Amino acid sequence: MTEETPGFDERPDVPSDAAQPADDVAQGAGSADKAGPAPAGDDMTDVGLQAQLDQVRKALSERTADLQRLQAEYQNYRRRVERDRVTVKEIAAANLLSELLPTLDDIGRAREHDELVGGFKSVAEALETVVAKLGLQQFGKEGEPFDPTIHEALMHSYAPDVTETTCVAILQPGYRIGERTIRPARVAVAEPQPGAKAASDEDAKGAKGAKASDEESGGPDEG
Repeated sequence: MTEETPGFDERPDVPSDAAQPADDVAQGAGSADKAGPAPAGDDMTDVGLQAQLDQVRKALSERTADLQRLQAEYQNYRRRVERDRVTVKEIAAANLLSELLPTLDDIGRAREHDELVGGFKSVAEALETVVAKLGLQQFGKEGEPFDPTIHEALMHSYAPDVTETTCVAILQPGYRIGERTIRPARVAVAEPQPGAKAASDEDAKGAKGAKASDEESGGPDEG
């Protein structure tokens, strides 16, 4: 007979790959449950980041448009200020030179009568040089067509040798600064004589008819 050691129960050998305890099984199941919904959480995070990125892009686009609008307004402001500055300068120069026009007229008349001599000549030429540097330009010539925007007709007559209203004498020259007229040229004008144009047209028609008659008859008769 085999003696058994009291107090010890014999247990069969358990293989290492046997089933784990219930607690371990439950813990593994819990881990599996936690790992399962992870992809859904990542999608939510990506959607939130994309929404934030869209908001940032929209804000950047709006700020860029505001900056471009402000830059365009500033450029328009600079151009307007420069234009106003030039206009104010021209007005100031025009007001000053308008006071000198009678003196310039006296100088012109003295030059026409050969009275511009000596020290008076030197002063006159210096004054003309200064006003030219300020942009003053003289205009008005005999023989040019009459333009009511730059000419003022003080005398009127008819002439057979003009085909349109023409300036035949410059009584006072005109002056301008740039495109601004300070004083129109005061002139005497001549118009074509009444009926001269009709007579000229009749002569032209008669010449044309004679030429056509010669062509039809084979040319002028030879003697």
